[in-house]
Amino acid sequence: MIKRITTFAFSVLLSAATMAQTTAPAQNEKAPQRMRNQPRTFTLTVVDAAKTKIDTAKLGAAFRSVYPPFAVADGYRTKREVTMRIIDTAKTFTMKAVPGEIVANGKWLKNKKNLAAFQQLLNDALHKNWTSVDTIKKDGYSLVFINKNSNFDATIQKNLIETYFEVYPKLVSMFNDKATHDVVFVTDTAYNGVAEASGNRILFATKYMNKFPFDVDVVTHEGMHLVQGYGYSYGRDLVWLTEGIADFVRYKYGVDNVGSKWFLPSFKAKDKGYRDSYRTTARFFEWIDQKVKPGIIMQIDKELRNGTFKDSTWKDLSGKTLDELWAAYSADPVLHLIYSSKNV
Repeated sequence: MIKRITTFAFSVLLSAATMAQTTAPAQNEKAPQRMRNQPRTFTLTVVDAAKTKIDTAKLGAAFRSVYPPFAVADGYRTKREVTMRIIDTAKTFTMKAVPGEIVANGKWLKNKKNLAAFQQLLNDALHKNWTSVDTIKKDGYSLVFINKNSNFDATIQKNLIETYFEVYPKLVSMFNDKATHDVVFVTDTAYNGVAEASGNRILFATKYMNKFPFDVDVVTHEGMHLVQGYGYSYGRDLVWLTEGIADFVRYKYGVDNVGSKWFLPSFKAKDKGYRDSYRTTARFFEWIDQKVKPGIIMQIDKELRNGTFKDSTWKDLSGKTLDELWAAYSADPVLHLIYSSKNV
């Protein structure tokens, strides 16, 4: 059988950065390192087994309007190479679509009205695995909450939404007023981590959130990643810095770290150093803020975002190199720590 095959490719810049928080509060495992996102190419290959002379340009336009935005919200693991098969073996069949595959009836598509309706039908078909989509707007900020798990606790969803509107505007105001005001939350049953941020989207693992329903400050950590903007753009060598700042901000501005049993670990001589990342680094940063000079970490974050950060920035701001700061911290790591709690 001769098949008519047409391939379209669309490059879409999804985000400047991808970050992840993938450890439960009681564990010390580190998140897998992910590098800065590159423009993502979405490819549609149309395999016309029916040889019906379909207007493939219109099919491509419909795909471009629907699939990349769907994939952005659905998750960066969503298939980017899509095959569309046009068949003529079913009389009553119209079309169906799942990530990575579209099947349509060629005879049905030949009707101009049906071809015009294809875009909306494609959109509806792809979103069938979304249990609900809610849009909330408040004081110049918006949140689209996409729930892909029918068993996700509605109370957890409510608490995540409340945390976003309580914390995220504050982080934007304090750290980066150019950060997006429009954020997407996605709950996903297939994701096995905790949460991760990319572009303007935060992905939550429903398995984790249902198990640890009080860990609402996942929103604070991941929300800070959206505000940071630079992500892992400095390479793997500074992933510890990106994640350390996010956990430092969680300590400073989280709404209920006590409720989630999240704490900064006490210093131990066996600690590898400031590159341990996450909470170990965050405690070191809090020591700098308390014992050396307030505001240094905020300035480091700013210079990372502006592209002016260098290894010498630490000495420029504090009078000591990073290694010298860690040595001083190791010699006297005592801190007065106060944790946020909704019950106080």
